[in-house]
Amino acid sequence: MSKIETTIGIAAAVTCALGIATAAHAEDASKKMEKCFGVALAGQNDCAAGPGTTCAGTATQDYQGNAWKLVPAGTCTEIKTPEHMGSLEPIKM
Repeated sequence: MSKIETTIGIAAAVTCALGIATAAHAEDASKKMEKCFGVALAGQNDCAAGPGTTCAGTATQDYQGNAWKLVPAGTCTEIKTPEHMGSLEPIKM
């Protein structure tokens, strides 16, 4: 096999890998997300949590009922924490 054939083969493999990675990223970006309350750890909530927080990363306790995290749609209420299940609405504590 010549050096040119080897180079072309490597270039084709890299191009194919990049195409697969791009397609996977596009698929991930199209997935629906939803707010899930009560599942974020302290300091790891997403933006615009409830009273006592100002924005992303401001939850003061683990599983704070008014702090939310974005999760794939349809999975929130299946998330179990040591405190409670995830909720699509703020959890009164």
